[in-house]
Amino acid sequence: MRDLVLLAFVAAVVAMGFRRPFFWVLLYIYVDIVTPQKIGFGIITSISLSLLCFVAAFAGYVLLDSKQGSRFTLRQGLIVALLGWCAITTFFLADFPVEAATKWDWVWKSLFFAAFLPLTLRTKLRLESAALVMVLAAGTIIISAGIKTVLSGGGYGVLTSLVDDNSGLYEGSTLSTVAIAMVPLTLWVAKHGSIFTERKLAMTFAVALVFASLLIPIGTQTRTGLICIAVLGVLVLRSVKYRFVYAGLAGLALLVAIPFLPASYTERMSTITEYQADESASTRVAVWRWTIDYVQANPLGGGFDAFLGNSFTYNTRQTVELGNTETVVYQEVTDEGRAYHSAYFEVLGEQGFPGFLIWLSLHGLGLWQMERIRRRYKDSKDTGEVRWRSLATALQQGHVVYLVGAVFVGVGYQPFMFMLLGLQIALYTLMKRDWQGTQVQPKPWLANQSPEGQPPEGQPPKGQPA
Repeated sequence: MRDLVLLAFVAAVVAMGFRRPFFWVLLYIYVDIVTPQKIGFGIITSISLSLLCFVAAFAGYVLLDSKQGSRFTLRQGLIVALLGWCAITTFFLADFPVEAATKWDWVWKSLFFAAFLPLTLRTKLRLESAALVMVLAAGTIIISAGIKTVLSGGGYGVLTSLVDDNSGLYEGSTLSTVAIAMVPLTLWVAKHGSIFTERKLAMTFAVALVFASLLIPIGTQTRTGLICIAVLGVLVLRSVKYRFVYAGLAGLALLVAIPFLPASYTERMSTITEYQADESASTRVAVWRWTIDYVQANPLGGGFDAFLGNSFTYNTRQTVELGNTETVVYQEVTDEGRAYHSAYFEVLGEQGFPGFLIWLSLHGLGLWQMERIRRRYKDSKDTGEVRWRSLATALQQGHVVYLVGAVFVGVGYQPFMFMLLGLQIALYTLMKRDWQGTQVQPKPWLANQSPEGQPPEGQPPKGQPA
């Protein structure tokens, strides 16, 4: 029954796509985030749904959709350059070719779609639609995990969302990072979105989804999630009007929440400042040191999953009670084949210095572009300009949260976050078009296919007499 419902939904969107090919782009966003083929039990599990939707989205744009307003930008060029370099390291430089090819199967789609997405977001309505689908798709996973956290309390490596899976957004640390990074975008969709006109109902849902997002780090008991919440709290100070009131309420909420937190959660969070006392944290530091040494010997990188070749020995520190005294005991641990546990070291080790510099440039340029929009509309009272400044703020805040969380999680190529970069690119392109005073006008042979947001042929723009 579940398979039939999921397939019926997909089929309905596919049918709508023959009239509006952009629906296939939205469908791929949903399928890539939620992965409904993992939720079902029957026929849907045997269908390459993600690949089929990917092909449909690309073919629909190339063959059926209008290209008016589409622009290829510098950041898209950086994504393509990163994709090309990943291909080189995968097929020519990989230390473990089989494992590298397996990771390449999903990374190339993540990067390619991130470069392709802004081409389809040629109007503001399309940009808003993509943001909405991203929020709702990720919310499908977050709401389920939030409910289970309330009912069971969760646990590290124990909490499951829609499916019992440990990859993509279903992995605990990744879900914690994305859930918190998505909070600003969720609130923007509810407050400034034009698709849902019932503002109070939209805000009610958004507040509930934000609450569920804040529960994810508790349910998964990931320290990364706690750090992301703290970072987001600091970032919001930059935008709120009454900062001292906000800081006071945030502190009060924290004090009220602490007694309700599971003891296992507070105990795990207490190890943040003492990495030597926790084997997981000690392993990360050891892997990072190994990666630095590795990339010095292999400056071009070792391809995907190059960490499988690591081997190292490190010491963990523990406090042991002996009678009435406490003694610090050091234990030597030998480990091998441990993952990077950091997007920065993941990209550095796998793609070497060339890929790492491209990756950093891509993210740094995105933060600068969002800041440029914020400053351009800083003192504006125009409703539309305030709206897009708020979106730039939301995308920038989510981006910073991701970059901080990425220090501790291997999400260097995470599809959801690359989609967020695609939204940034599209927003900056649309804003530049406004700054230059250019408008997208349908060509004569497309007169009956007016872009979204434009009045139908024969009708004057809003605010002008007929």
